[in-house]
Amino acid sequence: MKRLNGSQMISEALKHEGVEFVFGYPGGAALNIYDETYKQNYFTHILTRHEQAAVHAADGYARASGKVGVAFVTSGPGFTNAVTGLATAYADSIPLVLISGQVALPLIGTDAFQEIDAVGISRPCVKHNFLVKTIDELPRILKEAFYIARSGRPGPVHVDVPKDVTAAIGDFVYPDEIKMQTYKPNTKGHPNQIKKACEAISKSKKPILYLGGGAINSNASDEIRKFAATTKIPAVLTLMALGVLRSDDELNLGMVGMHGSYAANMALSESDLIICLGARFDDRVTGKLSEFGKNAKVIHVDIDPSSIGKIVNAEYPIVGDLKNVMIELNDKIDIKDDIFKPWRDQIEIYKKLHPLGYKDSDEVLKPQWVVQNIAKIAGEDAIIATDVGQHQMWVAQFYPFNEPRRLLTSGGLGTMGYGLPSAVGAAWASDKPVIAVSGDGGFLMNIQELMTLVANKKRVINIILNNNFLGMVRQWQTFFYEERYSNTDLSIQPNFVKICEGFGGVGFSVKTKDEFKTALKKALELDTVSVIEVKIDRFENVLPMVPAGAAIYNMILE
Repeated sequence: MKRLNGSQMISEALKHEGVEFVFGYPGGAALNIYDETYKQNYFTHILTRHEQAAVHAADGYARASGKVGVAFVTSGPGFTNAVTGLATAYADSIPLVLISGQVALPLIGTDAFQEIDAVGISRPCVKHNFLVKTIDELPRILKEAFYIARSGRPGPVHVDVPKDVTAAIGDFVYPDEIKMQTYKPNTKGHPNQIKKACEAISKSKKPILYLGGGAINSNASDEIRKFAATTKIPAVLTLMALGVLRSDDELNLGMVGMHGSYAANMALSESDLIICLGARFDDRVTGKLSEFGKNAKVIHVDIDPSSIGKIVNAEYPIVGDLKNVMIELNDKIDIKDDIFKPWRDQIEIYKKLHPLGYKDSDEVLKPQWVVQNIAKIAGEDAIIATDVGQHQMWVAQFYPFNEPRRLLTSGGLGTMGYGLPSAVGAAWASDKPVIAVSGDGGFLMNIQELMTLVANKKRVINIILNNNFLGMVRQWQTFFYEERYSNTDLSIQPNFVKICEGFGGVGFSVKTKDEFKTALKKALELDTVSVIEVKIDRFENVLPMVPAGAAIYNMILE
């Protein structure tokens, strides 16, 4: 048994949890934690230049590595800056632990300097949170935080530690395991429900696999690929599931929903059995609920029982870890003949009727061409982080994701400013090339993280698709607001090349295909951060598009 102070306990707990990297920003209430961070050699701390970016970086690290991301912040504004990062991770079920400093216990509730009700603020946007009140409970709370973050449906956990607790001394006994009476995730699917699901699949004529982010969180890609190959059932993917199936798999119909492919949306609409694997029937997928899957029964597999039946009724609910359930489904399914070929033939008509495409040009760079050529030049091993907006959807539509954990993007919350700091996290999670694709609007929101990369000699290539607009909002104004471009015109923008150079990186500005290819090849050879500003067609739209409130089969196609 060790006698340690609270800050030493935090470092020891991170050692026990195998944490290699922590992203953070110091401050008064967290000084004891940071003093111990200076002394220890268990993990490496990466100083970001903003607390929001610290949590996004921990989030990006978690998505790229499959491990729990960790971040440190201080109290008051340090914590409130971090809230957007927590909400982003919560919306996409990303495992991370945020440890925040807090004013000393006697000062809580006195409106002390840099005091804020951190646990009250974080409660709606975390899986769980703790305010540590005694040194004796700190080891158990830290163990519970990591257990809760990574188990069941993953998510962010917030631990608020008052400054006097970080200085207090107590016995450090780190639990080997956690048993919580009120939290016992079910990881095994019910055998009878799995049997019923297999029977339903065998009797169906038009089944569709509807794949969500849970497929990646549970590391179930191999099992899903096996199931699809065995049954020859076509699949549609959410934004969060891209990479679960290879992009060139003939069963992969592409992304579904508001900006999904025509074939994906039509197939989901006309299916008679929706096999939902780790998705949650988000409104961006379902569109008008009364028109969604009107002729379909639903098999819904999810580790979170509260997600099943929440939006769409499921005739065959299966609660369990998706990887475990897929192993059972692969073992139990018995389809000997290619009974779904007529259904796939029907879908082939949809593929040919309105394939994903764009009108290329030699006069102005089209963003879709840029995205396709990022893949051609960087190779399929690259990790792609995106910000939020039109460029995010072009990446989802035209980048060939062939493996899981290659796309880092804010799906549920849609957080502008996410792209660059999540790429920071990926740069520590992997040795693969990391490319952040942003718009000219969102890139400015966390541009300070260029300094984090330069200071740590990390290479991230930032590709800015610059149309001098808040592009997605402008697109909505074009279609639905009679081209009243209220506060979306960004004609006056900084010189992104000089800004990057000012931080110590390398900048490029390109207007032609040859210039882009040359710039990206040079950036891949650098050992530092770079920015490639790409001047694209200002009024290019993301199509198809399902208008808000419309059925997903009612798409704007041109």
